[in-house]
Amino acid sequence: MIPLLPPHGPLFVPDLPGYGASAPIENNDKLSVGTVLLEALKTELSKTKILNNNKPEKPKVVIIGHDRGARVAHHLTVNGVSGVEILGVCLIDIVPTSTQWQHHASPGTASKEATGYFHWPFLANVDLATRMIRAFGPSNFCQEMILRWAGSSASGLEKLKADDALEVYGNFLAQSHTLTATCEDYREGATTDVEREQRGWEQGVRIEVPLLLLYSASGIGARFAFPDVWLEWVRGGVRVGSHALGGGVGHFGPEEAPDECADVVKAWLGTLGG
Repeated sequence: MIPLLPPHGPLFVPDLPGYGASAPIENNDKLSVGTVLLEALKTELSKTKILNNNKPEKPKVVIIGHDRGARVAHHLTVNGVSGVEILGVCLIDIVPTSTQWQHHASPGTASKEATGYFHWPFLANVDLATRMIRAFGPSNFCQEMILRWAGSSASGLEKLKADDALEVYGNFLAQSHTLTATCEDYREGATTDVEREQRGWEQGVRIEVPLLLLYSASGIGARFAFPDVWLEWVRGGVRVGSHALGGGVGHFGPEEAPDECADVVKAWLGTLGG
């Protein structure tokens, strides 16, 4: 999707710390991760004319995130980072972390959730998870999980697998520090992140910038009602857009349906000020 975004807008596309080719950091909660990324952005901008024009204005950004990156984007948007103005946020294929952990009234629904999303509590047990995944093979685990969450569209799967992507992702997870950081991310998602979300929600903290939700119609969209599942997390009067990716597109919309995702994002960007 990234190459299809507007060419006139500067892009900052980092790995999450500890994932991919990026070194891990000490604290893996979503706000700490996001703060590190935006501080890195400010450092890069300070090297360019964007912040060296003697104007006191804050850099203005639109944050777009998928999965774990979307959770970082959510926490950044509601908590903010000094010296950065967030104009809007696009969250791809997630519901709030608190909602994901929520128990369901129906045992049948709860059992399906626990089976389909077993990796949330599993990875949060860092010591056990890292040892078991190493025994299974980190690359094998990574690739099996990706295919488990991908959709049924043949063209989408072809795009997802292009350029040996699954092998690339698997090789990254085979790095010891990447595997550990990944599990630490999920441990924070089971502790610090959900506690911060709940505390903030009780204190009236809400998303206060335009929100775009992109999601798989047959995946997460079949489990939760979009955009309703997000509305109580958004300040009243704030514009919320949503787009369901159909045609058998799964969890990896930006890879499985890059053109559709890019078109929706570009149209949404055109509605933002700044």
